[in-house]
Amino acid sequence: MARPVKEAAVAELTEDFKSANATYLTEYRGLTVTSMKELRRSLGADTKYSVVKNTLTKIAAKNAGVDISDDLLVGPSALAFIKGDPIDAARNLKNFQKENPLLVVKGGIYEGKFVTTAEIMQLADLESREVLLAKLAGAMKGSLAKTARIFDALRIKMEAGAPVAAAPAAVVEAPAAPAVEEAAPAAEATAEVTEEVVAEVAAEATDAAETPAE
Repeated sequence: MARPVKEAAVAELTEDFKSANATYLTEYRGLTVTSMKELRRSLGADTKYSVVKNTLTKIAAKNAGVDISDDLLVGPSALAFIKGDPIDAARNLKNFQKENPLLVVKGGIYEGKFVTTAEIMQLADLESREVLLAKLAGAMKGSLAKTARIFDALRIKMEAGAPVAAAPAAVVEAPAAPAVEEAAPAAEATAEVTEEVVAEVAAEATDAAETPAE
């Protein structure tokens, strides 16, 4: 490979490493051209699946500040640069591998750290970002409706406890201080309800995010 071509290839790979949300290293030995096309299609448009020379991969990874063991850069290698959801990509790789055992997932880079094959398979079993967001949105919607009901009930309760008629001015001279003191319990009650609702919203959102898919 001519030097200018090599430098251009390394520069492109370096940029791929830097811009990818995750990178999975595979060995495609034995896969047909048709199988490779199917693999690229299954990974989606947000993933760049490239057959690369191990020497160039090593240089580009170093330039990008990515640590890939030399033990993984053996045999015919192809890199999946994930621009979309790394969990979806891991799931697609796992599903493709079930039908095409010749595909070997060697390891990869996720959130700036090296991950093993086993860890990539664990990622594949997680729920996607879209599913988690949908669950979170559902939990928040339900909690907001509950919040509205609680505040409405508090309003009704406060209105029911208000005086129905004002006392004659000649009999009662209400100083400013007692009025403030009477308002304080209502303010404290509202603050307590608000804290309770915020805690419920946070708890339900956390439960939704941690609930495994059935």
